[in-house]
Amino acid sequence: MTAVQTLAGGPHLEQIRRLVTEVPGPRSRELAARRSAALPAGLASAAPVYAAAAGGGVLVDVDGNSFIDLGSGIAVTTVGNSAPRVVERASRQLEKFTHTCFLATPYEPYIEVAEALNRLTPGDHEKRTALFNTGSEALENAVKYARAATGRPAVVTFDHAFHGRTLLTMSMTAKNQPYKSTFGPFAPEVYRAPMAYPYRWPSGAEHATNEAFAQFELLVDSQVGADNVACVVVEPIQGEGGFIVPADGFLRKVADFCRARGILVVADEVQTGIARTGAWFACEHEGLVPDLITSAKGLAGGLPLAAVTGRADVMDAAHAGGIGGTYSGNPASCEAALGVLETIEAEGLLTRAQLIGDFMVRELRDIAAQTPVIGEVRGRGAMIAAELVIPGSRTPNREAVAQITRFCQLHGVLTLSAGTYGNVLRFLPPLSISDALLADAFAVLRDAFAAL
Repeated sequence: MTAVQTLAGGPHLEQIRRLVTEVPGPRSRELAARRSAALPAGLASAAPVYAAAAGGGVLVDVDGNSFIDLGSGIAVTTVGNSAPRVVERASRQLEKFTHTCFLATPYEPYIEVAEALNRLTPGDHEKRTALFNTGSEALENAVKYARAATGRPAVVTFDHAFHGRTLLTMSMTAKNQPYKSTFGPFAPEVYRAPMAYPYRWPSGAEHATNEAFAQFELLVDSQVGADNVACVVVEPIQGEGGFIVPADGFLRKVADFCRARGILVVADEVQTGIARTGAWFACEHEGLVPDLITSAKGLAGGLPLAAVTGRADVMDAAHAGGIGGTYSGNPASCEAALGVLETIEAEGLLTRAQLIGDFMVRELRDIAAQTPVIGEVRGRGAMIAAELVIPGSRTPNREAVAQITRFCQLHGVLTLSAGTYGNVLRFLPPLSISDALLADAFAVLRDAFAAL
């Protein structure tokens, strides 16, 4: 084994940006060649390097290059990769048993995770939680619960939404490329309303709340029929859509409207939940108490686990045996999730998320003052984005995102893109990242913008 292959992961890695080969290096290129012969072309990756170890705020590739990680595996390793409490609890569980299927022979860690989520999600009403494997599964099952509880078929989602890649969640997703193209026909009874997207609202941000709500109201009452709508599904901050924070007051108006008509509100917190925005759940920033909340990504520190948490009467509406899955609530994943929740509380990561976000916003706004390519900086907590435009306009600038992403990769920083138009840089650093690493990463980002 090479020295790189024997690297310990987690926080024991040296927390430094360091390039020892070109990017990608020879070992990554070798793996890319093997990949092209073994994997289908539709499986694309954002970075051209292959991981060997990760932890704290860095990812080390198979060539020994150490990159600053500003993506967290798309908001998954929020507490850091291979975080000690996560590793310890999952490892201990793996020594006991790896699987029984909770539907066949249940176990305590599943119940512990459910109890924790019932406690942490907004609202003091009686709650229930069911566990699944992925965010898509959680959304599918949230809709099943809503339909069972209301006896209604229709689902309303929003422009710029992303909810998953299964048939129903792909139908609920707004963006065609790359998520929906060639994969239809899609699931019926899914309807889409405008999102109050302040930066791109046609008549100006100040009109976004009232005008978007008026169109939503018209859709539900006049086109679909409120009596046909089981639930409205919304991301409190739209993730893949470009970290869109809805115009102030819009979500509250939607929630009030839904309650008046017996429509359930489902908050898709797959990307925004579990401390990412400086609160346990992003809907807390809006003062919302949804009927159902879905969580996944950051929940189990990199192991597959998702959840639906909701009102007891809604969650109890599905018949016995109607909900489940072979691997849902895997015991090692449950223990990992308990490690994640312990880490957030013990290390004060809600506060840390806000501090990281404050730093990123200051840096990005300072860069924006020096270049007209940044149209808007937005987000909450450690979930911040910059929307890039053609200077002098609001025309999306996808090419600038590609250039900056490539520059950062070549200089040891891993970033992600997003947005309906592919013109948004999004930043999701692990909350375990050091101030020094974060400052170093944004120094590289400044150079990237200067190099445009």
